[in-house]
Amino acid sequence: MNVPASSTAAVTSGTLSAEDAIRSRRSIRAFLPTPVCDETVAAILELAARAPSGTNIQPWQVLVLRGEPLAALTRELHALSIAGDPGTEEFAYYPRQWREPYLSRRRKVGWDLYGTLGIAKGDTERMRQQLARNFLFFDAPVGLVFTIDRDMERGSWLDYGMFLQNIMIAARGFGLDTCPQAAFNAYGAVIAKRLAIPDTKMVVCGMALGYADAAAPENRFETEREPLEGFVRFIDTLA
Repeated sequence: MNVPASSTAAVTSGTLSAEDAIRSRRSIRAFLPTPVCDETVAAILELAARAPSGTNIQPWQVLVLRGEPLAALTRELHALSIAGDPGTEEFAYYPRQWREPYLSRRRKVGWDLYGTLGIAKGDTERMRQQLARNFLFFDAPVGLVFTIDRDMERGSWLDYGMFLQNIMIAARGFGLDTCPQAAFNAYGAVIAKRLAIPDTKMVVCGMALGYADAAAPENRFETEREPLEGFVRFIDTLA
């Protein structure tokens, strides 16, 4: 992508407040084919780059895919997933050993999503097909691939998370939706070859960007959140 010579002022965003943008952000799993102009993508990424990072090193790198480059990558990855190729993770995104309360949360979100799609327990074929849709970027017109230098440490990965969140919130301000996708980690080597990513960098994740298909049942699915008292402790006195 030739980055448009634009600023955030060059593209008019929506009128969502910060609170509304955060509360309305969801992982969208079905997108309309409506194109997103390069200037809007550039404006979102420019805003997102205001994320903090330790000593301002800004460890993020983004590949923006549209059109045939996007289609070529998704065809290859989707075929691998449908064929049952699990790929090879370059880093562990999830715990090596699941335990409570994380196991129950993981199971609930999976079954709740499958329930909205009418996928019954034990229907492994439809589950496999739904998983493979990740690698189509859920039909979004824009696919983002994020990379990081391999010699970066954990602090830079924390910084990266804030950058990714900024993208998702900024997208809502422009009336767009996203889906962050850790699944791309498994095919990092394939993606690197297809997109000529040097060995000094690794794939962090992907992200679908576009306009949500309001008619898709999976987009009416909303995950639950732990109440405040479940993860916050106010310290009023010294021990």
